Amino acid sequence: MSKNITPYKNSDLGKKEQVAKMFDTISGNYDNLNRVISFGIDIKWRKKVLALVAKTNPDTILDIATGTGDLAILMAQTNANKIIGLDISEGMLEVGKKKISSKNLSNTIEMILGDSENMPFEDNYFDAITVAFGVRNFETLEKGLKEILRVLKPNGIFVILETSVPDKTPYKQGYNFYSKNILPFIGKLFSNDKVAYGYLSESAASFPYGEALNNILRKVGFIDVLAMPQTFGVATIYSASKK
Repeated sequence: MSKNITPYKNSDLGKKEQVAKMFDTISGNYDNLNRVISFGIDIKWRKKVLALVAKTNPDTILDIATGTGDLAILMAQTNANKIIGLDISEGMLEVGKKKISSKNLSNTIEMILGDSENMPFEDNYFDAITVAFGVRNFETLEKGLKEILRVLKPNGIFVILETSVPDKTPYKQGYNFYSKNILPFIGKLFSNDKVAYGYLSESAASFPYGEALNNILRKVGFIDVLAMPQTFGVATIYSASKK
């Protein structure tokens, strides 16, 4: 199980409230920072998530921790009738709504302020559920995953895109140096929040990945669990389903 890493060490707020505050603060710069920090490779990873979901021909899609809506917007290519983006950060959602409107997708994509661990949806509601770089921000990982399982339809697909840590030399050493030194430095240069990208780096390093996360998914009740490392293992795509 991952350690309970929080953005603000001396805050009296819970993790959810801290994460929402952090993303509200960095929402204006988030998209540009993501491109810089990942060297644009995150776009390629998201397209792989799209390909996995599109194969299932979903009618309803939920994108959890949708942020500014990048993955939700990409999911419109599946021709799903309804796509919902859920996030606890109002600032991120506002940026996302503007992007969706500019692409004339407001009739397809709905952005909702909400908690992924207590979702306002019926059981067995969505054909597909995605989370990109969001599960490590859950306050209680297993609770969030159980909630996802609840609202996913039987035989539906659940896809996670999340950072992971390379196991092989020299990628492991290079990743550790980049995440501990370069990533927080870039974040401080471009963000008003001096701790945000330090938190993102620390939470990524401590979060379970590969078979460790696979085992948690199976424990919660998911089936057909598969982990697919990306770009030397700096990220991993996980797919799972429901009985």
